[in-house]
Amino acid sequence: MSKPEIEFPDGPAPAELEIVDLVEGSGEEALASSTVEVHYLGVEYDSGEEFDSSWSRGETINFPLRSLIQGWQIGIPGMKAGGRRKLVVPPAQAYGTAGGHPLAGKTLIFVIDLVSVR
Repeated sequence: MSKPEIEFPDGPAPAELEIVDLVEGSGEEALASSTVEVHYLGVEYDSGEEFDSSWSRGETINFPLRSLIQGWQIGIPGMKAGGRRKLVVPPAQAYGTAGGHPLAGKTLIFVIDLVSVR
């Protein structure tokens, strides 16, 4: 799949994690203990500014799910390889509500393509 375009919702950012399947995958299902290969795009909810994209780097990324932000740890299990999912992640499940991280206090939108599961 190609780099996604994100449609921005109207209204205030949600207080809870939102999980939306954009494309249902048919491959292996990701578990909480899985290592996943993904393409992803991350943007700030309020500004729409892209802060990270594996598509921009031209290569997928491999991660053990347990090492990622809580929104991904909750939002990716159950997804199947070949699928595309949108996560809207509140600050508490991203980089925290305050602190030194540049994305602290921000609600984030991710579109994730699950390439493979190990």
